[in-house]
Amino acid sequence: MSTATRHLSAQMHTLYDALDDISIDFGRYHISLASAIWMALVIIAAFAFARFGGGLARRIMRRVPNLDPAQRLLGEKTVTLLIWAFAFFSAIDALGISLTAFTVFSGAFGLAIGFGLQKTFGNMIAGFILLLDRSIKPGDVIAVSSGGTNTMGVVNKIGVRAVSVSTLDNREYLIPNEILMTSQVENWSYSSRRVAVSIPINVAYGSDIDQVEALLLQAASKIGRVLTDPPPSVLVVNLGPGMIEMLASVWIIDPENGIGAIRSDVLKNAWALFREHDIAIPHAQQDVHLRESEPLRQLLQLLEKPAMPNT
Repeated sequence: MSTATRHLSAQMHTLYDALDDISIDFGRYHISLASAIWMALVIIAAFAFARFGGGLARRIMRRVPNLDPAQRLLGEKTVTLLIWAFAFFSAIDALGISLTAFTVFSGAFGLAIGFGLQKTFGNMIAGFILLLDRSIKPGDVIAVSSGGTNTMGVVNKIGVRAVSVSTLDNREYLIPNEILMTSQVENWSYSSRRVAVSIPINVAYGSDIDQVEALLLQAASKIGRVLTDPPPSVLVVNLGPGMIEMLASVWIIDPENGIGAIRSDVLKNAWALFREHDIAIPHAQQDVHLRESEPLRQLLQLLEKPAMPNT
């Protein structure tokens, strides 16, 4: 060891002793300024290592081929959790904290978590289950019914606590993972992104059903989002009171862009073709029949009497 190195080491020992003399005693515990600085440095180093390791793990997982978004996200969260656990226990070991004392503390802390953070940990476990069974993945189009409200949109991200869903009006909803596990969820792109859109249309009696069917197919074929395989179809679903009830069905492959615009375009095209070919749309009407009775005859007699001239 050189003279400069020994001199630097002696200065460091002198500085450490000076910092260690500045201390506070809490019962049996002796806390000095040197130990406080060491503790802060260990915590900062562990936090920096965990952040850097988690970011590196995410970048590596994103480059792994043959992984769908759900598998990639599950791998990122699992590796990140392991890195944070390693950093935490390494910091505990570096600080010289007894694991026995930490076990007692963790038991009391776990009891507090059980009462105060029950929902949070329930959502965390539900998020891992969603990623494991791959029932909901980033990019899926889902509709959630919960609490009397319906939310439909595209899954942006499956987080630790909630799933981010963006709707067509650019609103972003954070739905707790537990709700997706316990509520009814429609996944429009679970096994296939092809979605059928049904458009009910009524025409008046006396209309040529074959002509109406041809016009509806023509109205649907003019829309670019409508698939040709499978092709649009038209069914007669009921001969109702005062109208023939029909149902046009079209298929799309981009449900994340909404289905309201598809229904609107089909109806607008159908309305223009119906007017061009004189196809009548039934209007709401109701016939009222009055039963013959003595009060009714008296009322009719009063209405038939000529009005008395004003004097």
